[in-house]
Amino acid sequence: MSEEKNTVLDEQELNEILRIRREKLNKLIEDGKNPYEITRFDKTHSSKQILDTFVDHAEGEEYEPQIVAVAGRMTSRRIMGKASFCHILDGDGSIQLYVKRDEVGEDVYAEFKTWDIGDIIGGVGEVFRTHMGEISVKLTKIELLSKSLLPLPEKFHGLKDIETRYRQRYVDLIANPEVKRTFVIRSGIMKAIREYLDNLGYLEVETPILNTIAGGANARPFITHHNTLDIDMYMRIATELHLKRLIVGGFERVYEIGRQFRNEGMDLKHNPEFTTIELYQAYTDFIGMMEIAQGMFCYCADKVLGTRLLPYGDITIDLNNWRKLSMIDAVKLYMGVDFSKLSAKKAIQLCKEKGIELPLGKQTWGNALYECFDAFVEKELVQPTFIYDYPVEVSPLAKKKPTDPRLTERFEFFINCSEMGNAFSELNDPIDQYERFAAQVKAKAQGDDEAQMMDEDFVTALQYGMPPTGGLGIGIDRMVMLFTNNQSIRDVLLFPTMKPLNK
Repeated sequence: MSEEKNTVLDEQELNEILRIRREKLNKLIEDGKNPYEITRFDKTHSSKQILDTFVDHAEGEEYEPQIVAVAGRMTSRRIMGKASFCHILDGDGSIQLYVKRDEVGEDVYAEFKTWDIGDIIGGVGEVFRTHMGEISVKLTKIELLSKSLLPLPEKFHGLKDIETRYRQRYVDLIANPEVKRTFVIRSGIMKAIREYLDNLGYLEVETPILNTIAGGANARPFITHHNTLDIDMYMRIATELHLKRLIVGGFERVYEIGRQFRNEGMDLKHNPEFTTIELYQAYTDFIGMMEIAQGMFCYCADKVLGTRLLPYGDITIDLNNWRKLSMIDAVKLYMGVDFSKLSAKKAIQLCKEKGIELPLGKQTWGNALYECFDAFVEKELVQPTFIYDYPVEVSPLAKKKPTDPRLTERFEFFINCSEMGNAFSELNDPIDQYERFAAQVKAKAQGDDEAQMMDEDFVTALQYGMPPTGGLGIGIDRMVMLFTNNQSIRDVLLFPTMKPLNK
């Protein structure tokens, strides 16, 4: 008896395998058995269905044999003369097949022995339990459905090279089936978010990805060119401004789940294209959005994971407990400085003393508060925390706080020292909005690549009247990282952006 397995291959060995496998394919084609010409195989059961429903019968008990048709990628094989065992990997897991010469026929069995690890095969047979106790399928028919010309990564250690895993996710999913769990959970989260919002009466909508103005967030956009119109266009950096136009138009609860594109750096938390959900509700405010954000995370945890205690690295995140701090109080708590008692001059001087540089055009009390929060507080926010009352300078689309015009009715919430979402009592004053856009345009002229553009059509929309509105945006990728205990955004994107190998 021999057991086939893959080993780490050098270039010469790989080339030899490629040559042999190509010769096998050519022989199949010459014999009129080209596997690539097969268009269909009617599976009746997945591996999981078989394993979950198998029933052991007592000796002598009469029963109807369970006949199944299975298919998947061959990942191992043990040849034992007139009979062999192999395992196949399908979309749900792995199952063992028993292939006997007298059952499938001598010619078919001889062909089976020439097939390779990685080939995709299908078979029909009876489910049984072997003497070793493993639930298996005893085949009466077997066929080659697709030929694998490249060998799989080393069987016992899986595919561990990070760069290769991200660049060739298809191989990663074959070699490391546990990776699938992340993306199954991701899909479950998306479904649960929709359920949560649909149950609250929200309407899912779609807005443009290509725009003539990049707005709704402070970010550097990707620029493309529309040949027919002969104009530059921007891939969207946020869905906010279009969704708020819908609130003006009379929709009272809308949301969109979609890709955003920002021409920025890449790290453990950032990818140039990422997924967000943005939602807007008329006649509520940022406090109402706090309830939505907390409710959404708890609903998804209950629905997808069955618990609100989420292991993440060496800590446990408790979604049962959320705290709320104003930005001024948070800076006072973790930095020991009360910004409510500082003048703009003293706030700017404090930043200088702490080594925080405020660029030209950003030397204000509000920017000083925000930069101190970013430098000294965010890293302390491990458990779910709402930070509210953001400075007006960094919140061009939020309403000013009635009791302090330096601040806005805005919050962000943080989990494990990472911003997870952003919300406002949406600005609906068209005059104030125009002035804030103008300030952003001025900042862009002074070199701020992330400052927003003037969107005169949006200002026009506000002049028709937008009701008091609460808005919320959440980064889906970071939410999935939290729910799946992954430390890098690349681990929750099937095909993350990668630097070309020749660069």
